[in-house]
Amino acid sequence: MLDLVVLSLHFLLCFLIFLAIWRGHEDVDLPSASTGTVEMEPGGLILIGKEEDIKKSQRITAKVNGREVVVFYHEGKFHALDSRCYHEGGPLCLGEIEDIAGQACIVCPWHKYKITLETGEGLYEGINPLEPSPTPQWQSKGVKQRIHKVTVDNGNVYVSPPDLSVSFDSDYFAEKYKNGGDLSMEK
Repeated sequence: MLDLVVLSLHFLLCFLIFLAIWRGHEDVDLPSASTGTVEMEPGGLILIGKEEDIKKSQRITAKVNGREVVVFYHEGKFHALDSRCYHEGGPLCLGEIEDIAGQACIVCPWHKYKITLETGEGLYEGINPLEPSPTPQWQSKGVKQRIHKVTVDNGNVYVSPPDLSVSFDSDYFAEKYKNGGDLSMEK
């Protein structure tokens, strides 16, 4: 009987942790982010929100041409990426930012894949078996995650629409979750 009680408490605790992780970071309630309506500016830039609001929240999700994009403010810079991880579509807006080998990286909350904010490169820790005593070092898998150009002007943050003439691994999940599909992040 005691085993059943312990097992039940363990299940309850795991469920509560899951809920805490699932709720994740709250986005700022901005019209462009919350309603899906975007303001197109001359030159094709899409208004994401007010600079100060995004700096306070550190991150926000928005729709850019139907794609879910997450904009991070980290160490004085804005970065924008497709909001779903290239590996299995995990919600990057819920991930933590870590410094890995001198690069700011978002860590996917689902499988802990590491993606640089600056370039969208996937990183992994590997060894060279040909070395006499191999030590793990961070290496690049190449650019896997689509990044989006961010422009700050007059206190507003804008994102450029993606150049779809070049494809990235994250495009698959960006398309799958596009326009509130059955796998959408929307709460």
